[in-house]
Amino acid sequence: MEQELPINSSKKKLANITTYLNNNKKLLISLLSVFLILILSFFLFLEFKKKKRIEISDRFNKLIINYENTQNLPLIKKELIELVLSKDKTYAPLSLYFLIDNKLIKSRDKINELFDLLIKNNSLEKEVKNLIIYKKALYNSEFVSENILITQLNPLINSKSIWKSHALNLLGEYFYYKKEKKKSKEFFEQIVNLENANPEIKNEAKKRILRDFSE
Repeated sequence: MEQELPINSSKKKLANITTYLNNNKKLLISLLSVFLILILSFFLFLEFKKKKRIEISDRFNKLIINYENTQNLPLIKKELIELVLSKDKTYAPLSLYFLIDNKLIKSRDKINELFDLLIKNNSLEKEVKNLIIYKKALYNSEFVSENILITQLNPLINSKSIWKSHALNLLGEYFYYKKEKKKSKEFFEQIVNLENANPEIKNEAKKRILRDFSE
């Protein structure tokens, strides 16, 4: 009799489970269906993103190849701007750099608008975004006041970014060009004392201090 108790208990549990499954069959099927749909949707989304990136890549490469062989520069410009607006983490920045390097956009306001669009793009990796911040400041360095330039570079200056030494070097060159040697030297000295400074920029800063700021 004592051995029958565990067996009866197991049978009762199995019966309870069977009853629960029968009573909630529709709910369980619905939950399983939703789960399968979510899994399928996830993989379809990944496939869609992959195809879209391939399309954007092909489109960018075709525009660059056709740039030298076309008279329709307004169309090239229009499509490159569309690629910037696509916010693709690779080809949106490359498209903007190409527009700037080839002077396809004359309006500084428009270029800064596109820079800001990329900087606000949360899908970009941190150091990619820092590079864009630096590029924007470099582009504007010939046109803006020192206060605006420093404000634009502050996110890099106050960080441990790999682009910090580039930002400090830009400010050093900016103030040297303006013949403000004291300010210029301060920025070059910061580069020399920076642990993760770009080696080439650091060596050049040392040379500049010895060559241009020696008493």
